[in-house]
Amino acid sequence: MVTSKARGRWAALLLAAVTPVVAELTLGNPPLRQAWLILLWVPIYGAGTVLVRELVRRAGRGWAAILLLGAAYGIVEEGLALQALTSPTIYGVAGWAPRILGLNSAYTELNIPYHAVFSVALPILLLDLIFPGLRRQPYLGRTGLVVAGVVFVLGAMLLRLTVTTSFDPGYQAPPEVLIGCLVAVALLAVVALRLTPRRPGPPSPVTAPAPVIAGGFGAVVAFGYLALLFPFGGAEHPAFTRGGWVVVPMVAAAVLAVAAGWLLSRWTTADAWSDRHSLALASGALVAHTAFGVIANGETLADRLSLAALGVVMAGLLALLGRRTRGWPIGFGHGAIDESTKGMK
Repeated sequence: MVTSKARGRWAALLLAAVTPVVAELTLGNPPLRQAWLILLWVPIYGAGTVLVRELVRRAGRGWAAILLLGAAYGIVEEGLALQALTSPTIYGVAGWAPRILGLNSAYTELNIPYHAVFSVALPILLLDLIFPGLRRQPYLGRTGLVVAGVVFVLGAMLLRLTVTTSFDPGYQAPPEVLIGCLVAVALLAVVALRLTPRRPGPPSPVTAPAPVIAGGFGAVVAFGYLALLFPFGGAEHPAFTRGGWVVVPMVAAAVLAVAAGWLLSRWTTADAWSDRHSLALASGALVAHTAFGVIANGETLADRLSLAALGVVMAGLLALLGRRTRGWPIGFGHGAIDESTKGMK
């Protein structure tokens, strides 16, 4: 019989493996012909997401904390390891939109929320659905937590030594930028683990939509946010804009994100929100995410076809998960979060 500790370790390993696949491979970064590059990202992506989950579960916090720590993760990867938030040369992102206070503005607006959702929150949500009996507890003990932290730091160093030396040799962010990133990460961590609520407020008076509506909503928001900020189809600026007009898609993306967050905060705290809703929401976002990758990231027809095939496989796996997913609360809903915090104080 497999013990709870052993199941937790297996769940942590699976989370570490799933995270870079969700965040990078299913978007076409890299193309499947270069899938071996994922090995370079498993330490920072995998250990980072495991670390976020462990810290949140130990603090007895919820999804707001996961998203805030996911944003902190994005700052570590993009601001400290890759230093792409401020680099004037890497990936050509400095030319997407005006630089603000030394930041590549459109790239920052795209990637910090992207990491919070696709690199952290969605992989954790999927593992909560795969291992429902473990969703309210840490996967690892103290030693495992320390190991995850060490691997995360080493993974960031590995990314710095490999990707940046290949794509952005010689760039070093100014000390004040690095200090600012560290301060931002620390502030986000304090807010996430100390100030976010352990228990939700009163249940939302709204009625949760049908799962198919939640799935469609996730697809529209994910595809829309990416399409508004990521130049594709030969565009040099977001949404095929020119000059000062780039502010339009940037503002639209911000409004979309805020509106989606507000609506989801009401839907997911409704008593009727369940595992099926959560899986539908995640599935819609993931399928749209890969569809956008086919359009925006495929350099060749073979790349686009292989990514589309990966998307079909992913959709099939999500459908199989759906067959074993019951209509029970997952921890978003009011009653479920109440239960999830028992015994964790």
